[in-house]
Amino acid sequence: MDIGQRLRAIRLGSGLSQRELAKRTGVTNGFISQIENNAVSPSVSSLKKVLDGIPISLTTFFDMAESQPSQVVFRAEQMPDIGSESIEYRLVGHSLKGRAIGMLNESLAPGADTGTDMLCHEGEECGVVIEGEVELTVGDEVFLLGPGDGYYFDSQRPHRFRNIGSQPARLVSANTPPTF
Repeated sequence: MDIGQRLRAIRLGSGLSQRELAKRTGVTNGFISQIENNAVSPSVSSLKKVLDGIPISLTTFFDMAESQPSQVVFRAEQMPDIGSESIEYRLVGHSLKGRAIGMLNESLAPGADTGTDMLCHEGEECGVVIEGEVELTVGDEVFLLGPGDGYYFDSQRPHRFRNIGSQPARLVSANTPPTF
């Protein structure tokens, strides 16, 4: 792990200059610069002192680096199907620790329905119909969507998806926070 690069990213993400972080921690901004440029390897206690000025714990500092995706591409055959008999949900990035997005490649067989009990969960979701015809119900509103049509709504609103066509429907969707 590149400690200097990681520290710089966290410091900048927190909106701090090297000078401000140095003031908060009682070290020189030259020392922070040396760490960020990997000119010195700080002791654990020195790194902790600097991180306390952000503030961020040593555990979070190192965990954040570990949660960075090592896998970038997910081939179709690598994506697990987490759907049901008539609905296929292929989950992108299923193995990544700490995912902030749930992304699905969906296929709904003709007549497939997420159920008469409307779905309702935390977050937001959006998607685009790639093929077929989908009926989307959100609250009391019913929408008919075809290829190229998209949607975006608060997932706490009761919702339901149905394939009303005679051909399979394909969608690409995302939700955050991930519910799968």
